[in-house]
Amino acid sequence: MPLTNPEIRQLKAKGQHLEPVVRVGKSGLTSSVVQATEAALNSHELIKIRFNHDRDERKALARQVVDATGAALIMQVGKVAVFYRSKPNSG
Repeated sequence: MPLTNPEIRQLKAKGQHLEPVVRVGKSGLTSSVVQATEAALNSHELIKIRFNHDRDERKALARQVVDATGAALIMQVGKVAVFYRSKPNSG
């Protein structure tokens, strides 16, 4: 279900205060990075990821994270991006 504009604004505000919990290094989006991202999303819903790549690579990697995890890209500024995926309802 797509996020509404007010929801996105609220998530952006919360994302500003986060520290990166996943770092994508020279090897790119490896299976271990995807697993770490999945675990972080399952725990926190809203996470920040740091990319150590040039601008075009960062954009492509952010799209790959979205494709691999089903998370929504909330914002991308410089070398960091904020992703959100709601926890599945447990009941």
